[in-house]
Amino acid sequence: MEISYPAGRDVIESVLPHRDPFVWVSRVLECEPGVSVKAELDVSPDLPLFEGHFPDYPVLPGVIIMEALAQAASFSILVARDAEGALGFFAGIDNAKFRNQVRPGDTVTLEATIVKSSRRLCVAEVKASVGDTVCATATQKYVLATAEQVA
Repeated sequence: MEISYPAGRDVIESVLPHRDPFVWVSRVLECEPGVSVKAELDVSPDLPLFEGHFPDYPVLPGVIIMEALAQAASFSILVARDAEGALGFFAGIDNAKFRNQVRPGDTVTLEATIVKSSRRLCVAEVKASVGDTVCATATQKYVLATAEQVA
């Protein structure tokens, strides 16, 4: 697949299987397929989750930050493999550190470097930042499969 960057939501949805309300990548700024990716997430103040996640002091939950990082990494992996119909499932999250909060209205930069990629298992070093401030880091592991393989 030939993709020019920055790539918007239509391209992201042509690669990732996720759909609203669970697409956590707003745009992909650059991507070296199977090697690295840099993307962004615009954190809308209107997200319904802010009504219940500390309503008097809304912050984006760490689990959503980890999911956004996984979606960005998966974009790079799936583009490299031209793996239409593939699903990426978390196999592990190691050494996750949450260093700063992500607030409504922030734009989060999502970066991933793929450090291992075999037929079924991929490992990525990931980092989420707002401006120059690192918000979260981790080593994430994913298993790739089709819906038929996991059914």
